[in-house]
Amino acid sequence: MWTCKTTWKKLAPLARTCSTLCRQNARRTVLNSDRRLPMVTQAHMSSGTPGSGGDNNLYYLLVGATCIAGGFYAYRTIKGDQERYNERMNEIASRANKVAEQAETYLPEEPRGDEAVETPEETSPEVTAEEPEGPPVELEAEIEEAPVADLALEEVVEMPCAPTQSEPSPVAESPPAETAEPQTTTVTESAADPATDEPTNVPPPAPVEFPSHAPYLLIGGGTASFAAARSIRARDPGARVLIITDEPDLPYMRPPLSKELWFSDDPGVVDTLRFKQWNGKERSIYFQPPSFYVSPQDLEKVENGGVAVLTGKKVVHMDVRGNKVTLSDNTEISYDKCLIATGGVPRNLQVIERAGEEVTKRTTLFRKVEDFKALNKVSRDTKSITIIGGGFLGSELACALGRRSADSDLEVIQMFPEKGNMGKVLPEYLSNWTTAKVRSEGVRVITEALVKGVSFKDGKVEIKLKDGRVVKTDHIVAAVGLEPSVELAKSAGLEVDSDFGGYRVNAELQARSNIWVAGDAACFYDIRLGRRRVEHHDHAVVSGRLAGENMTGANKPYWHQSMFWSDLGPDVGYEAIGIVDSSLPTVGVFAKATAKDTPKAATEKSGTGIRSESETEGTASSTATSSTPAPPPEPQQKDDYGKGVIFYLRDKVVVGIVLWNVFNRMPIARKIIKDGEEHADLNEVAKLFNIHED
Repeated sequence: MWTCKTTWKKLAPLARTCSTLCRQNARRTVLNSDRRLPMVTQAHMSSGTPGSGGDNNLYYLLVGATCIAGGFYAYRTIKGDQERYNERMNEIASRANKVAEQAETYLPEEPRGDEAVETPEETSPEVTAEEPEGPPVELEAEIEEAPVADLALEEVVEMPCAPTQSEPSPVAESPPAETAEPQTTTVTESAADPATDEPTNVPPPAPVEFPSHAPYLLIGGGTASFAAARSIRARDPGARVLIITDEPDLPYMRPPLSKELWFSDDPGVVDTLRFKQWNGKERSIYFQPPSFYVSPQDLEKVENGGVAVLTGKKVVHMDVRGNKVTLSDNTEISYDKCLIATGGVPRNLQVIERAGEEVTKRTTLFRKVEDFKALNKVSRDTKSITIIGGGFLGSELACALGRRSADSDLEVIQMFPEKGNMGKVLPEYLSNWTTAKVRSEGVRVITEALVKGVSFKDGKVEIKLKDGRVVKTDHIVAAVGLEPSVELAKSAGLEVDSDFGGYRVNAELQARSNIWVAGDAACFYDIRLGRRRVEHHDHAVVSGRLAGENMTGANKPYWHQSMFWSDLGPDVGYEAIGIVDSSLPTVGVFAKATAKDTPKAATEKSGTGIRSESETEGTASSTATSSTPAPPPEPQQKDDYGKGVIFYLRDKVVVGIVLWNVFNRMPIARKIIKDGEEHADLNEVAKLFNIHED
């Protein structure tokens, strides 16, 4: 670099002199003759024979050398700056990593089990290794008690302490049960910590409760996971399936939590979780008894495989390249194929979240078994409950609590921003009828209610609406929707749909080559209706079953339309399929209802209270046609919607159907949507459902 600068300083004066002489000679040539300036100026210089052009060649040589030197200088300067910049950034990054490593190594978030909280000096392998005094047993105990499970695998391997490097890392591999005892014996030999004079003995670690590898790993313990496990086992009888759920319960069905359980006469229903269906038949909310499942520690040993459930554990990280997941206790489990069926969490109103602790303690977000138990207790101990939300869950709970209020002095209030119950789903005339039905159950319904603020005063929760109305109550149930659980999207690198929420998957419910998503958390592509996300029990059954089949190599697209249903007590209920949105054009065909047109009668006929259990993928050929023409609709009183069919249209094509008090006709509705044809007269289509038959 300095050589180039020196050369330039020596050549620059000579180059300027040559340039000046050339310009002077050229000017004299033009003045002496009226000719055009020649292409190559013949400058007479002492460096060569006149007219030979040697002077110009020297000039070009000097200028060219100067340009080359300048370019080389610029290149070296830029390259050097870039190298220094990269070195600086690497130094800063390594400094931040060192700080993070120290924070994780020396400051564990919380002690595990009965272990004493160790000081940074005790958990630092460098400090322990340098202390010359102390018996080797104490040194080994301190290393084993260090919270290395809280560290990443790379951090554990790079620890400079020799004893730690020679021992297997608990993060890299879960130790078998027989190797746990020698480690425990080493720890108990140290009677006390010399620094604190406190006993450092800890109880033996619990044996391994689950395998370190699962061929089929299902994240989430809801309906979708259970349906997938059952489907996997049907196609692969020897499959080993591990379900991980953060709930303490085995897989169970959620619909009875807002329906049949509330109508039980058993005072111990919160403990047994058994309910009577509308036909009087008793059953449990759990899909299978505990004896159906294999214990997690025996999953790898059983001869013909099985389904194991790991309860009370939460997956917090996914390594899609390494095909493994990390639990909240830093335990790692690898997999061959994985299903994400994490469902969702209930939404809450921001005004409630900002209202303070007293309001939060008096608010229920209804979703799990614990929520049912808590609300059941509240309904017996308080005088007033207010349900915010007019959707499926809010309306079902309102009717259930309204029935209970008939035998007590409980006041049940339901408020929502729409003009009527189910205003986002049902057409306005049917929504108004449903609102009247809920009121007849003893519920005080407040429509067009926009919550402005919530506070706690004088032992009551005050709900202030935007129009100035104030509602005082003892307890709030927020039923304002569901937020899909997509916490694993960031670590797994999965796409979350910006419009519908949930993990974005293809028609085969696949997010990556060996990862599938089902249930509420899946934003899937419906080959008939486009991209969708559905939050209903039957969809969890259908999507879970399809995902399980595809995990075993079926490669089937989503085509079997799921249905959903809602019962406003044993007398009024409806089933729906497809896109059911009150903003779409609708056509309703109704008839007079009979005694058999109720959810109770439908349950007695089907033998089950969970309608999706009787759902099949069979065709509707047996009931799609009628041998005799249907009679004309009977005259009915105004707003007397006994039973009927509501068609939802998009571009003149039926994309959704609601069967109002019409049951066991879902295969017909499914076929109509699957065909995707335009219908000139929907009254003729309604005849397929035999709504005019007695």
